Amino acid sequence: MIEAPKLNFLSLRRNKLLGNIPNSILNASMLKVLDLGDNFFCGPIPETFGNLRHLEWFRIANNCLTMGSTINHEWTFLSSLTNCKNLTRVDISENPLNGTLPTNIGNLSASLIYFYAIDCELKGNIPIEIDILEVDLSSNYLNDSHALDVGDLRSLLKLNLSRNLFTGDILSTFGGLETLVLLDLSNNILHGHIPESFDGLISLTFLNLCNNNLSGVIPKSLEKLLYLKCFNVSFNRLEGEIPTKGCFPNFPSTSFMKHYALCGPPRLLVPPCKNDIRKNSKMGVLHDLRFGLPIICIVMLLLVLVIMYRRFRIRSTTLPITDDSLCFGTWRRISHAELSRATSGFEEHNMLGSGSFGNVYKGRLSDGMEVAIKVFNLQIEGAFRSFDIECEAMRNIVHRNLVKVITCCSNVDFKALVLDFMSNGNLEKWLHSNSCFLDIIQRINIMVDVAAALEYLHTGHPTPIIHCDLKPSNILLDEDMVAHVGDFGIAKLLGEGDVVKQTMTLATIGYMAPEFGSTGIVSIKCDIYSYGIVLIETFTRKKPTDEIFGDEMTIRHWVKRLLSEEMIDIVDADLLRREDENFVIKANCISSIMELALDCSAELPEERKDMKDVVVELKKIKQRFLNIIER
Repeated sequence: MIEAPKLNFLSLRRNKLLGNIPNSILNASMLKVLDLGDNFFCGPIPETFGNLRHLEWFRIANNCLTMGSTINHEWTFLSSLTNCKNLTRVDISENPLNGTLPTNIGNLSASLIYFYAIDCELKGNIPIEIDILEVDLSSNYLNDSHALDVGDLRSLLKLNLSRNLFTGDILSTFGGLETLVLLDLSNNILHGHIPESFDGLISLTFLNLCNNNLSGVIPKSLEKLLYLKCFNVSFNRLEGEIPTKGCFPNFPSTSFMKHYALCGPPRLLVPPCKNDIRKNSKMGVLHDLRFGLPIICIVMLLLVLVIMYRRFRIRSTTLPITDDSLCFGTWRRISHAELSRATSGFEEHNMLGSGSFGNVYKGRLSDGMEVAIKVFNLQIEGAFRSFDIECEAMRNIVHRNLVKVITCCSNVDFKALVLDFMSNGNLEKWLHSNSCFLDIIQRINIMVDVAAALEYLHTGHPTPIIHCDLKPSNILLDEDMVAHVGDFGIAKLLGEGDVVKQTMTLATIGYMAPEFGSTGIVSIKCDIYSYGIVLIETFTRKKPTDEIFGDEMTIRHWVKRLLSEEMIDIVDADLLRREDENFVIKANCISSIMELALDCSAELPEERKDMKDVVVELKKIKQRFLNIIER
């Protein structure tokens, strides 16, 4: 029984509660926040929630609730919520409502900002009269061919209609949504062209149209979207040249995968575009000869030069290497002597740390640029191979959350990589130094960055890359505290269709997956396990190698045992205190993160999450936390 008429905040989430929602909740007539999500409540959603007239935040997501009674195809429980004049958020996601999306959503509070009905088995179309800032109706069965006519939703900031059954064209009326920040229409059955009017989405930062049946070209008008940071049109039937101006140079190859006939720069892993050479037939045969003969001569000369160059290369391979040479010929040339000057002769006071196969130094190049220089100890077995692997791993991968390799220097007795310098050191320093502190949001942001990097390594490249040695010391932080994953010394590149690979190289004890340590078999699931352990360490400040942990009680077992008992015994004491104003909110947030970490570090590889899902889930946790804190 709930007998607390002055209660403002009530959260019963993740308590494994069963049965119907108790009517006694209505006794808390002053409730502003009600969260009954992530339980096992069943039966119809009560029609009396509207009696909680002060309600601002209403969440019943992830239960087994049904819609209850309807009047003229309107959900009566939604009608009752019209009495809550201050209602800003409604989340009824992940309940088997199994009905038609009603139009009375638009009758809810004028202050309504968020409406979430994710994975509710909904049918029908979108009520175009709703005036809400953020709508998420993803993972349903919405299929009305006219449902995408959203031209009247002028105040929308975010619209997620992914994973539905929408067919037909994307209407040009979308272009009028000048305030729209996020648009996700992925995983539907849309066809036709991407509207030119999308250039009117001047505030857009996220656009996902992947996994549809769209055809035609990517409109060059999208180059006008100055704030667009995330763009994905993979798995469609697009063709023509990928735009090259505006925001497009920032997009990775994963934005344009699996298409009918897209072309563009090599970094996007698409065929190059053919030059449109047109001949003026009016000039006749003389015109062709006049311009054709010089071209033929040039081509023949180039063939001769190529043959001579190849013969020279064959002979030169038998000669000893004596001069500094570059791994990647297009990068700036740098010598061993300049690297020595940059580090004052590789003095110890410039050493930033040591890795699996050598030391890392801070250096300043002749142009004043600060860099990190990773020098390989060639006396260590496997160092030559490690250098080759790291060069190969970093040659074609570019991502904002991977450490950028500027160039490398290699000769017979010296091998080094020149990397971007990360002024804030590594995550290990920030977690285990008494002089450093990270708040909840900083820690979440860092782990979102790491997850994004791993997702790219696993899926954003034709050959999946497994890092194999993810740990806090390999997570580096730049001046803006953006995380970058580095140290690919024992990375594994899997062949096409290959998901596991056997190796005798061991990762760091405590972070390596069980199957890696026992059999030497690695897969992308090994990185996910390591990520789960690092995620635990980030919020507990406990290392998996601490003395309290061993074969009988690993850090994962420790978290799993205490999670259901007392959160405060798990979390970093500097992060969560009972006297904190938002203690319950913080505890719930970190509890969700720990459950995600346990899912990532499951004993069996097949039970671990994919990194794509980890990124989404962690961002959701962060957004939920911010939404409550900012209220």
